[in-house]
Parts: sequence; structure tokens; C-alpha cells
Amino acid sequence: MISLSIVIPAYNEEKRLPASLDRILEFTSQRQWKLLEVVVVDDGSRDGTASLVERYASRHATVRLAKNPGNRGKGYAVRHGMQKAQGEWRLITDSDLSAPIEELDKLLVAVEKEKALIAIGSRAMDRSLVSVHQPLGRELSGRFFNLVMRVFTGLPFLDTQCGFKLFHRKAAEIIFPRQQLDGFGFDVEDLFIAKCHGLKAVEVPVRWANVEGTRVGLMSGIKAFSDLLLIRWNQLRGLYR
Repeated sequence: MISLSIVIPAYNEEKRLPASLDRILEFTSQRQWKLLEVVVVDDGSRDGTASLVERYASRHATVRLAKNPGNRGKGYAVRHGMQKAQGEWRLITDSDLSAPIEELDKLLVAVEKEKALIAIGSRAMDRSLVSVHQPLGRELSGRFFNLVMRVFTGLPFLDTQCGFKLFHRKAAEIIFPRQQLDGFGFDVEDLFIAKCHGLKAVEVPVRWANVEGTRVGLMSGIKAFSDLLLIRWNQLRGLYR
């Protein structure tokens, strides 16, 4: 049996969360856990996201709500949730379950086999597993971002932006207190911090399907590139030590 926290950052997800929470609860009910919790981090939603999660929490002891002080960004929400989590293993997953929760088993197998503390889901390692692609422009810009990211950071990964990542408690306690970015560049920053501290991370091909209603706009995408410069600057300032 393992101890698991599932962290879900959520912003205005009142409509999509019920199906995702139901699927997670069904999946996790099929096995025994040393500890299990589903931590939904509300990032200052203006709809009924928080009250929805509270209703689930009243019926399911494993569901918890964490609330950000306003709309702070996905990176802030992930950091908040990971620092609130209590599990030995901590999974980050998007609220739309674009990577099915069942793919968790692949990550757990990979960390055990490779003796790693981190496993990241990847859409790029086996693109045949992508059943619904993003619009062509977004997909091409993502590939370009990955190329630039590898040049700037030296990270070897083909896909840092898939929102399906597993961290051991030891890795989470090193990485997330040092995370500085609140925007979409946080994924790269977290893996860069792991590299700085010699924490082994493995990339695992997972099933994935694009879900309409993405929160990633043009300006967020542009900022992700400038975040690469910030990551290097933060390293020079010693913020990742």
C-alpha cells in the first residue's frame, strides 16, 4: 500500500470538476491506500468551484479544499497544494483529466523501476497515445518552446508542460519551497530545481486528449518563454540552493 495525495489546481472549474472528481474517486476506490487525499486548490474562482468541492468533501473524507488568496496563477496553486499535501507520493493532475487518472499506474511503475523521485507524463515520447490533439498552432508552439527550454536549461525532457506529474515527498519538500514562478513556466522551474539538487526524474509516455476550454492564452505562452530567462536569473541569485 502507498500513501498518495492527488493535487488538482482549479480556476472556474465548476462545470468540469464533477466528472473528474467522480472518476478519481471511482479509480481510487478500487484499491487500498495507506493514506489517500484529493486536494483541490481553488485559485480564486469566480464561479461555484469552492462550494462544489466543499460539497464533495462533506460526502467523501478523502476530498479536501485549499483556497488561494485570490487568483494567483497555476504555479501558485500547485505550490500551495503540494505543500498542503501529506502523502508520501504526490500527483499533480489537471482538473479536466486530459491525462486519464488511470495513467498514474505508469508513473508509479516507472519511479519504482528507475529508482526515481519524480515521474512526469509526456505527450511527446509516443504521440500515438494522443487521441485528441491541440490546435496545430498551439502544438507547434509547444514543440518550439521545448526546444528553446532544453537549450536554456539543459533539461533532457521532450515535454515539460504536460500537467500530470508525480513527486515523492522528499523531492516535493526540496522543490516547492524554492519555486518562484506562479505562471505557466513553473513546470520547467520545478524540474530545473530538481536537476540542481540531483533528484532523479523520469519521463513516461501517457495517454492524453485535448479538452476544450484551456486557460493558456497567447500572453501566457509568450510569458513562458521569458520565464526561461527568469529561471536562469533565479539560479544566479542563488534562490534554488
